[in-house]
Amino acid sequence: MQNLNVAVIGAGYWGPNLVRNFSACQSTSVAAICDLDLAKAQKLADRFGSPKVTADVQELLADSAIEAVAIATPVHTHYPLAKRALQAGKHVLVEKPLTMSSQQGQELVDLAASKNLRLMCDHTFCYTGPVRKIRELVHSGELGEVLYFDSVRVNLGLFQSDVNVLWDLAPHDLSILDFILPDHIKPVAVSATGLDAMNTGFESIAYLTVHYDDSLIGHVHANWLSPVKVRMTLVGGTQKMVVWDDTSASERIKVYDKGVDVDESKREDLLVRYRHGGAHIPVLENTEALLLMVSEFADAIAQGRKPLTSGEDGLLVVKILEAANKSIAQGGAKVDLA
Repeated sequence: MQNLNVAVIGAGYWGPNLVRNFSACQSTSVAAICDLDLAKAQKLADRFGSPKVTADVQELLADSAIEAVAIATPVHTHYPLAKRALQAGKHVLVEKPLTMSSQQGQELVDLAASKNLRLMCDHTFCYTGPVRKIRELVHSGELGEVLYFDSVRVNLGLFQSDVNVLWDLAPHDLSILDFILPDHIKPVAVSATGLDAMNTGFESIAYLTVHYDDSLIGHVHANWLSPVKVRMTLVGGTQKMVVWDDTSASERIKVYDKGVDVDESKREDLLVRYRHGGAHIPVLENTEALLLMVSEFADAIAQGRKPLTSGEDGLLVVKILEAANKSIAQGGAKVDLA
């Protein structure tokens, strides 16, 4: 089968990672690299053997040999670039978050569907070994009914000039939350609080709660002003609980056979029994997540199916972030998701 010819737009922070993995993937080839800084694009092309370098997006989109486009540019450019690429008949992969608004995201989703093109969001964490294992534990029922998702993603910097800390960091956690839960469990409302501690016009500290109809709650703490880097997620179920420490090299996932049982027959006395089982460290898949992500993009195109992290999934994340902004503006009020 002929390789999928992909053009990467953006040779800055994330673009080189995409070029490297599209070059390494057996079913894709990097046909072109586009960036306003031609010297930077050429340096990347020389490193990975891309045959074409350009600063002109229209030239790129007019090339019939290019079948798909990967967009790794600032957030405010995602919508116009993705729209132009879809209109030109190209499949599109977009870095997170998908767009700056849900209206823009919905337009891209509808446009891709009308043209029978694949629109995918680069929610890379969903392809990591730990997240795939947590998804497996949830979907198999080993954790029981999921009760909570609690994530901390904090560090010192990097401050963004166009979005707040939630739009910068929380897409990772929100995409993970959506990915690990069964398809029928969807959020219904959002509440959030935040602080613009540095007077930049954007919140640098924020707490986000995602509400569900079921007995489930999701929580994300994002912070640019932490003295230490913490990347920890807890997923609690009625049977077992999982701790994921992404800063740990050797024990990234631990599954605890612990929990609490309430004796329903003696509810008036609140008879609680604690289960103290053991903990085990499962073996995790160690293939690079980004390589799995670009392979999924190519497979979804070849098979004519929706990608694992589709445009719809990216749109849901944007809707939650939008609602979080409204909630912060309203002093933490609960905002329903349309």
